[in-house]
Amino acid sequence: MQSFDYRGARCDSTPGDLIVLHPDEVHDGRAGMAGGFRYRMTYVEPGMIMQALAGRAGATPFIGDAVCRDGRLLRALIGLLGDLDHALEPLERDQAVGELAEALLALDPSCAPTRPETLAERACGLARDFLADNVDEAVDSRRLEAVTGLDRYALARHFRRRYGTSPHHYLVMRRLERARALIRQGVGLADAAAASGFADQAHMTRRFRQAYGLSPGRWRAMQAS
Repeated sequence: MQSFDYRGARCDSTPGDLIVLHPDEVHDGRAGMAGGFRYRMTYVEPGMIMQALAGRAGATPFIGDAVCRDGRLLRALIGLLGDLDHALEPLERDQAVGELAEALLALDPSCAPTRPETLAERACGLARDFLADNVDEAVDSRRLEAVTGLDRYALARHFRRRYGTSPHHYLVMRRLERARALIRQGVGLADAAAASGFADQAHMTRRFRQAYGLSPGRWRAMQAS
């Protein structure tokens, strides 16, 4: 348990709670019980949030309740803080910031979008094809912006609406498809990881387990049985 003073009131957080503290707001922090506490934290520049919202909010979303358990916000933060042993790829980082901005916007009705967005179907198709053709490269958002003509955050929103997933997750799944094909052909795990765009075998293994629930080595053994 953690306790802190924020905006003139005492706040308490327990395991599983999310805390949103805005820039320039004075606060402190202390353990709420003798056992102490641990937490994961990220600082996000407000300008990045406004860039991600691309003019759809007149001001930075403000969350009045410092402690909450919003599911959408939790999923966004997992994208930023879920795996501290893995450095975020550029495309993955932009996706996480975009999802965080959308979650914060949803929590502040006063900043709700005032006009509907149309799907950029051609841009989404161009992004999908480019990702599928470049699974072995570290694709970043600037390249997708150049290919599609959309800024990175708008593209991420449209892509998810059209395909039900983010550009980065789509890229990871295409990498895993290639890795599985190579492993099935008898290519070693480290070589399959390198040829499929993963940083190393451990990176591939983490993604493989997340997607399929078992390690590449276990999956290879099952194919041979």
